[in-house]
Amino acid sequence: MNFLLFQVYPYIALTVLAVGSIARYERDPFTWKSSSSQLLRRQLLIRGSVLFHVGILIIFFGHLGGLLTPLWFFDLVGISHGFKQWLAIIVGGFGAVLALIGGYLLLVRRLGDPRIRATSSVADIGILALLMTQLVIGVMTIFVSLQHLDGGEMVRFMAWAQGIFTFETDAWRYVENTNILFKLHIFVGLTIFLLFPFTRLVHMLSAPVRYLWRPYQVVRTRRRRPAAAGRTTE
Repeated sequence: MNFLLFQVYPYIALTVLAVGSIARYERDPFTWKSSSSQLLRRQLLIRGSVLFHVGILIIFFGHLGGLLTPLWFFDLVGISHGFKQWLAIIVGGFGAVLALIGGYLLLVRRLGDPRIRATSSVADIGILALLMTQLVIGVMTIFVSLQHLDGGEMVRFMAWAQGIFTFETDAWRYVENTNILFKLHIFVGLTIFLLFPFTRLVHMLSAPVRYLWRPYQVVRTRRRRPAAAGRTTE
């Protein structure tokens, strides 16, 4: 089971993520959007969306850098495994709190407003609920990490993630004997990758970087035409 979940499943999830995203963009480009419901209820969306996205970005880039940065680089710059563990707990915990608060507001808004619920698909509600579940599991792993402040457990996950990307055939053994919460956290994360192409999460791949250099749009107000001479208006 460990081999299937942590050696085979990662490649299935990553392949579906890549191929599915490309296929959706090529076949159904008009569905490639976040399907914003801002017009239906704006205020709660802004508060929840900002908190959720800031928290998710902190967590995403923290995981990306923390798991895929080679160990020798941390040794080279003098960052100990223990310090890296504390950094992950503090920064990751802060991002998780922001994302949980924002996600809760978004979930309440989506389920509590009849108009928004009517325009929400099963995938919209399901992926948000799954992300919230993943955040809760992630917070729970912090309490386990506090028992391993030497950073040894984190090194295992770094070796596993890097082993997957370097096609190590026994990478799964790095996480074989880790706490069940960490295994569940990895499994749910891979499942989110698997479902990614079929949900609104695809808008993450369309970061509007071009807005940094595109020319300004000229927007003019529409002027009312004067009434024709000799014609009365009521």
